[in-house]
Amino acid sequence: MSARQIEIKSALDDVRAELKPGVELVVVTKNFPISDLEILYSLGERQYGENRENELSPKAETLPKDINWHFQGTIQSNKLRAIVSVASYIHSLDELRHASKISELALEMGKKQSCFIQVNLDPEELVKQESNRSGIRAEEFKAFSESLLKLAGVEIVGVMGVAPLNEDPRPGFETLRNLSQELLKVAPNAGFISSGMSGDYRIAMEYGATHIRLGSSILGPRRVGE
Repeated sequence: MSARQIEIKSALDDVRAELKPGVELVVVTKNFPISDLEILYSLGERQYGENRENELSPKAETLPKDINWHFQGTIQSNKLRAIVSVASYIHSLDELRHASKISELALEMGKKQSCFIQVNLDPEELVKQESNRSGIRAEEFKAFSESLLKLAGVEIVGVMGVAPLNEDPRPGFETLRNLSQELLKVAPNAGFISSGMSGDYRIAMEYGATHIRLGSSILGPRRVGE
């Protein structure tokens, strides 16, 4: 094994040892070269997360077809056709106009697109300061989820959230868990919770995370430009 293979395997083994039963690891591969993804593949990983379509599409074209690609970045309308054609899951759905377009494209491609509803977990005072943070507010969740359930080409599989920066993640993860319970009342198969990254995934699992999204814990510092 090369030094890089040993490095990735060691980190991956450490994370796998901590996973609770039923938790899916999504390795966030944005800004990492295809060679790292090939190592992950050789180690049995099939769930990869990307934030930008311009990385997602070339990697998906190059790597084996049994990989599940998780798109978790900001959605741009002009990139949606490419994203829907490749992504097994979209984690970052927070606008109805995007959902409608996703549904239309998915039906055209003969599929249903699995999506998570992204919730903004920031406290109110942070939302006012960081108006560009993605996700719908908790108070909008019921109406938004009900609208999505009417779209024939979209399958809502659960909720996603990113804990606030430099804040205790627990209140946010608790909110996400509560919203997941609300969603299950109207969508009994939408029980996934995508939360937790390298700094807080252990806490996320305590609050019911079914999918954790880890990059630096496994692959180290970004190897390609941000």
